[in-house]
Amino acid sequence: MVMSASGTDVVHSLYVNHHAWLHGWLRRKLGCSFEAADLAHDTYVRLIASRRLPQPEESRAYLMQIARGLVVDLYRRRQIEAAFRDSLALMPEDLWPSAEQQAIVIETLAEIDAALASLPPKVRETFLLSRFDGLTYSDIAVKLNVSVASVRKYMLKAALACFSTFAG
Repeated sequence: MVMSASGTDVVHSLYVNHHAWLHGWLRRKLGCSFEAADLAHDTYVRLIASRRLPQPEESRAYLMQIARGLVVDLYRRRQIEAAFRDSLALMPEDLWPSAEQQAIVIETLAEIDAALASLPPKVRETFLLSRFDGLTYSDIAVKLNVSVASVRKYMLKAALACFSTFAG
């Protein structure tokens, strides 16, 4: 169902009827009432932003689907933050970026991660093998059993996905 003028009434009804259940489900999943409250709120924000509303009999399943995606995003972001902290630990503290710069780097890394996650597996793997493992296009072609031309095409697609994240 696409959201219409009466959509605000439907969203209000969904919130009243399912928010406590959703918060409880998220609290059990995350082990933290505060994070559960944030993600429950974000679930409704995503619902409204999508302008699509579930049929009444699909309400909980639809809300849970959105919330699961947010939980995955949260865990992925935690992994990115941990990896960034680990890399900082290898540097002298006086060379660390400011807290604001760190937040910007983490946000940028999360956006790049989301862009790469949206790509087909071979495209994502090609990019990672090239940028992080330092493999040549020929090595990647052999490893993935594709042509060098395909590797070039995959790299272009991955680069465009990363660049489009920041354009606009």
